[in-house]
Formats: sequence, C-alpha cells, structure tokens
Amino acid sequence: MRRLVLLVTAPTVRAGLLSWPAWQVLQGAARVLAGSADDPLLPALDEAGVRWRLLPGAAGAGGPAGLARLLTAAVAAGPEEGDIVWLCPYDPPGRPAGVPPGPVALADELGGRDGPPGTAVELLYGSAGLPGSELLTLVSVMDTLRRKCPWDAKQTHESLAPYLIEESYEALDALESGDRAALRDELGDVLLQVMFHARVAEERAGQTSFTVDDVADGIVAKLVRRHPHVFAGVDVSGAEDVKRNWDAIKAAERESATGAPGSALDGVPFGQPALALAAQLQRRAGRAGVPAELATADRAGDGLGDELFELVARARAAGLDPELELRSAARRYRDRVRAWETAHRASGPG
Repeated sequence: MRRLVLLVTAPTVRAGLLSWPAWQVLQGAARVLAGSADDPLLPALDEAGVRWRLLPGAAGAGGPAGLARLLTAAVAAGPEEGDIVWLCPYDPPGRPAGVPPGPVALADELGGRDGPPGTAVELLYGSAGLPGSELLTLVSVMDTLRRKCPWDAKQTHESLAPYLIEESYEALDALESGDRAALRDELGDVLLQVMFHARVAEERAGQTSFTVDDVADGIVAKLVRRHPHVFAGVDVSGAEDVKRNWDAIKAAERESATGAPGSALDGVPFGQPALALAAQLQRRAGRAGVPAELATADRAGDGLGDELFELVARARAAGLDPELELRSAARRYRDRVRAWETAHRASGPG
C-alpha cells in the first residue's frame, strides 16, 4: 500500500538535524511536497540531493480540511507506487485549548472517507525541540514586535523599567495565591521583560550594546563560577557551605573589579521595599559574621523605624521572612475587610 507521510519538524531545530527514520523516508520517497519555497528544511534537502516540489495552493488552503483536499488530489494525480512525503508545518504556539495540533488535525482529515484511497497516512515527527527551544521562538517574536509594532518599537530601558517591578510582583502574587497556572503566565511576563530589554540593548552601537545571548552567557558563567562544588570538584558539607562559598566568591569578584576589598553589603538595592531591604541587609551581614546584636544595638533614632528594624531581626531569628509575613497579614486583613463590607451591605443602612 502506498504511504502519505506527514513529516513534522520543530522550527527551532536546525533544518538538517533530522532523525534517521526521517532521512530514510525522504531519500526513499517517490515525491516530496512542500507548501512554501521558504520552508527552512529545503536547503538541507537540496544539499542531500533530495528532490522536492511545491504543492500549488497550499499557502491559501485555509486549514486542515482544505489542505487535506489538495493533498488527496496530489496523491491521486501521481504514480501508484512509492511514498509521498508532505513537509508538514509545525504547530505554532497559541493554539486554543481543546483544538488538536495542526498535523494531528490534518492526519485525521486525510484518514477519513474523503482522504486518498489506497493510501496509508502516517504522522512522522522528524525532530523535536530541545528543552528551552521555545525561547528561540520568543526571541523571534520579540524581534518582529520591535520592528513592526509602533508601541513596542518606541520603548526604551527607562520606559520599560516600571514593568520589571510590576510583573515581578504579579508573579509573586500568583505564587502566594497557589494558582500555578497563573504563576506560569506571570513568569512568562517576567521573561518578556528580560527579552525586551535585551532586544533594546542589541540596537545600540558601541560597548554598551548586548544581546540576549550575552545575558544568558553572563549568568551561565556566574552560575558555573559560583558553584565550584558542582563544576570544579570542591567538597561541601551542605547548603550552609554553599552559601559561604557563594559569598566568598562574590567578595573576590568585587575586589577583583574594584581593586579594593568590598563590603558584604555591596550591591544591596535600597530601592526595594523597606522590610525586604532590612532583611537582606541583616542576612548579608549575618553571613559575613557580623554579630547579630548590631541589628538591635543602635537606638539613636529611638523611633518607630528602629523598632521595625528590630522586629525584622526577630522575624529572621524565628526563621521567617518579614516581607512575606507582612504580605500574608495584609491579605488576611483584606479578606476581613471584604467580609465586613459584605455583611454591612447585607444588613442595610439601618
């Protein structure tokens, strides 16, 4: 029986890196059909000596049903022997929930009663994206938006700055709510900010220019450098040793960059919320061996700020994050207020 093979390849995998079964089907096929001359697989087929031809009308077929009719006609018009391979477009992201992927829907249409008679329809995935391959798709989408969307095109680092904070807080809110689907979406928004800033920086000339690959390369180098127990054979007894090594390596990096010994508090951002700031200062100082009593010894101000700072020290001593504790209390207060409002409305004005 003749076969119609729908060959699907991931767009983020280099075109020539097909599986061996995919190359066997392509090299043994009687006909190889493509829907577009821009298909990224075609140069690899040319180099391998695999002949192909375009399927007229495929670009405007209007979905799986229309494409199935074109392929059925193409099969009927060809020789009765030998496999036919259709270079099946990969299913793009954003498909609505409950709708089958494009290749699957096409295979279903071709396998129905109106499909090519005397022909077995097979779906063959010739390549699969590696973990993280969709990041390449995001890079491409970001590039397109920067060139074609008026709003995206005019953004700068400064105009985007508020979104770094907003999206991070929205991700934290989703995490605290326990809604994991919302967390996934919000993390996507945070990732977008990284991609957006890198795309803006890519357009600059000179030494301040960088790309998203530079960003990734920098964090990879930092992670490898600061995890010698993983990548350089250093022995550690547990998580506390890892923290101490991290701080020591970070201090050495600062000294190398500035030529002078730094402080354990270098790099602490003072623009963060006050409770989080106080906790990070105390945490950094504690890891550097600063006596814990320094967190409560200075009462020069003798005011509410000193009391709050000491309260942060108490929270840390109890193993609590003061910022998250206050956020939790705020949510509980919000719920009590809403319950009061509901009860108040139900009781009426009197």
